Amino acid sequence: MSESLATFGLLFVVRGCARLRDLPATALAVGAYIAAAYWFTSSTSFANPAVTCARALSDSFAGIRPADVPAFVAAQLAGAGAAVALSDWFAAKP
Repeated sequence: MSESLATFGLLFVVRGCARLRDLPATALAVGAYIAAAYWFTSSTSFANPAVTCARALSDSFAGIRPADVPAFVAAQLAGAGAAVALSDWFAAKP
């Protein structure tokens, strides 16, 4: 659940800032969101399938078991889908 929330929030922030076309503000917003998501998610916010796969190859305290990768990626895809759908819905509002 926390991975879905982290991915949802990250994409929602990116898509919201992209509508403003303000690159410095987008960079600051993404950095702030990732820093916050690190603290409010149990997984320290992978929020990216590439990071999830890389951490599966790590033998550190931040690594995850390779057997858990599919569940993390599925949660990330669910969060991404929800973020895209909701941000599109907000963008369509007058």
